[in-house]
Amino acid sequence: MNSINRDKQLYASEVDVIRRGDDCTIYRINNSYGNAIMTRYSVFPGIELIHNDVNTQWISVDEEQPKNIFEINYCKEGIVECKTIKERYLYISKGNLVINQKYNIKNDYKFPLKHFYGITVNVNLDEAPKCLSCILEEVSVNLLELKNKFCKNDKGFLVIKENESIEHIFLELYSVSEKIRKGYHKVKILELFLFLSSFGQKKLKESKNYYSKRYIDVIKEIKEHLTIHLSEKITLDQLSVRFKIPLTTMKFVFKEIYGDSIYSFIKSYKMQKAAELLKYTSEGINEISGSLGYDNASKFSQAFKKVIGVNPSVYRKNVKKEQ
Repeated sequence: MNSINRDKQLYASEVDVIRRGDDCTIYRINNSYGNAIMTRYSVFPGIELIHNDVNTQWISVDEEQPKNIFEINYCKEGIVECKTIKERYLYISKGNLVINQKYNIKNDYKFPLKHFYGITVNVNLDEAPKCLSCILEEVSVNLLELKNKFCKNDKGFLVIKENESIEHIFLELYSVSEKIRKGYHKVKILELFLFLSSFGQKKLKESKNYYSKRYIDVIKEIKEHLTIHLSEKITLDQLSVRFKIPLTTMKFVFKEIYGDSIYSFIKSYKMQKAAELLKYTSEGINEISGSLGYDNASKFSQAFKKVIGVNPSVYRKNVKKEQ
């Protein structure tokens, strides 16, 4: 398989190569929903590290996925929603780590917040080193055993909840100096494999819970309802009654799926929507704040700055300068 066909099989049908180097390739995806930039580094033979910066609602991969690849996904920001070949929903939310076989995921990837920022490690078992201790003494890791440990269950994947060890491994990859990048990537990949190898059965049982399709469908309806009625003030009690789901269950399952409380999720969603309106329309700030349910522009500006980092007027000025 040539490199272009391989790229389309692994990343997306609409993928374009911006730059291809010896150990680094940068991809771009543009579709009707938005765009994504993926920077792929070759770390070891058959082992790749990919930085994902996704700003779209949906990405499709048309090609059948290879059965010899398993992937490790870390979410720094945003949410990924996908479905397995066994019709199970998989959600990757902030701070979570997911290990799964590539072919286990159906070809559509959805991004409920229209944003995902994270790292993927792809391991091709046919090409990866059989003996990592040959690379660094005392690193006793068998990649095939690692894949079977996490993916040989009724779901075909495992979600590990946010913890300090995961954060330590991945966050440092965002600030590495270019001078030491190649060697640093090798060290961090070996650290990741050692960390995963140390997981015992007790820790595996403590991994993220899963819920019936009925609960998931209801929570998705609630999310959809909230994102359609952005200007309305809707209480949790009202949602519980309207969608016939216990209040405690609704709050718990929503956070497990979308990685945040209902109020925090919708606040972040509103600010991302506001950023789109500021960037792509000429609507005034007062008009935008009203359409998102804010009584006055001052409260809206405070909320916007807390989520986006700058106030709405500065954001719009910065966007115009970039354009």
